[in-house]
Amino acid sequence: MALIFKQIASRFPDLGQRIMRARSSELPEEYIKRTVVTSLYAALGLCFIAYMFTSSFSVFLVFPFFFAIIAFYFYHLIDFKIRKLEREINKELVFAGRFLIIELQSGIPLFKAFENMMHNYEFVGLYFAEITEKVSMGTSMEDAIGEVAENNPSSNLRKILWQVLNSMKTGSDVAHSLSSVVDQLVREQDIQVKEYGRKLNPLAMFYMMIAIIVPTLGVMMIVVLATFLGFSLSLTMLIAFAIVIGFFQILFLGIIKSNRPPVDI
Repeated sequence: MALIFKQIASRFPDLGQRIMRARSSELPEEYIKRTVVTSLYAALGLCFIAYMFTSSFSVFLVFPFFFAIIAFYFYHLIDFKIRKLEREINKELVFAGRFLIIELQSGIPLFKAFENMMHNYEFVGLYFAEITEKVSMGTSMEDAIGEVAENNPSSNLRKILWQVLNSMKTGSDVAHSLSSVVDQLVREQDIQVKEYGRKLNPLAMFYMMIAIIVPTLGVMMIVVLATFLGFSLSLTMLIAFAIVIGFFQILFLGIIKSNRPPVDI
């Protein structure tokens, strides 16, 4: 069985790197095994629940469909974790980059500056802690920076680490080289904030229309029609209306939050 999961994992050559970028210690075949087993149990559970309501064994015919959908979700769950971690890193990155520049300009050695970064930044510090740990265990500074740069989820952090590495190899001033990278990140964040502001206006308008105005007028129309046509609105119907309205409000808030640029002020 382990060989089968290993064969399946070999069909996804980038899975190992994605697992490392999500800061997980699982092997690719272990991740595939967990995905398959969890999806199997979840799909069977859904089929049994459907059978309890329908008392028809035909519901088990949709088991492959349930399994495929759930397996797809669990397989890509690691990508959600990577994106979430990337957003948290990018929030701290400009401040962390400026902190590193100030440390180096103050004459603090690079290794000590990395240690200070480790203690001052929650998410960015994880990767500088990894670098210092590798160096303490005998890995060269260049190799440690290269490994961490390759296996972190943030392209912006990779830019900073590659710039540090290139400066070390060429013997140029690390602080000066980093300044241009940090300035570029600031400009990119400024563009993202402006784009978010342009997206926010139509999103707010749709939110007001679909999640507030239309449901309010709709409920009022239904109440008026119920009065004239002589049918009553049950508590179940009103609760159903409230659930639908709440769903749309949560959906729009989620869309607005997901479009918010990873910028910390």
